[in-house]
Amino acid sequence: MTDATRYPLPDLNTLPDDLKAKILEVQEKAGFVPNVFLALARRPAEWRAFFAYHDALMTPETAGRSSGLTKGEREMIVTATSAANHCLYCVVAHGAILRIYEKKPLVADQVAVNHRKADIPPRQRAMLDFAMKVCLASHEIDDADFEALAAHGFNDEDAWDIAAITAFFGLSNRMASFSGMMPNPEFYLMGRVPKQK
Repeated sequence: MTDATRYPLPDLNTLPDDLKAKILEVQEKAGFVPNVFLALARRPAEWRAFFAYHDALMTPETAGRSSGLTKGEREMIVTATSAANHCLYCVVAHGAILRIYEKKPLVADQVAVNHRKADIPPRQRAMLDFAMKVCLASHEIDDADFEALAAHGFNDEDAWDIAAITAFFGLSNRMASFSGMMPNPEFYLMGRVPKQK
């Protein structure tokens, strides 16, 4: 990890084989190991549960289902709600992924600060309105909120996806924040400047 964290990171070579293999796979694909993978690996059973749920939500095809949300929309939900939860790690890391998926270098900053002013279509604004209500006042969700989503083509399964992503990353945000997890420096420029060849 590039900056201090409250909990020491485990040595990759001391981890169970399944964790080590997955982390090396991520490193091969990304070119670096996102800090979350090592930070959570200190408790292998929790790591497995965390990433199983993460993958089921963020890459639903790996769980044998499809989603009405695009990859970019899923990352948009994470970025906007993580900002509401003041999670530096998730805003920076998922903002980078969002910029790449949407091919828009400004979108992550816009949705993190104020999704209602962001350069996104009304459908995505409605999606983020719902996500932010789940994030900040889930006890107030009612039929009108589902109707507002339906007006933009979202069905009840899409609403479940929006809520589940918001709730899951509420957990992630809190774990990252309390433990002092810092974003990898690589995330800051991803999707902002052309990739070096």
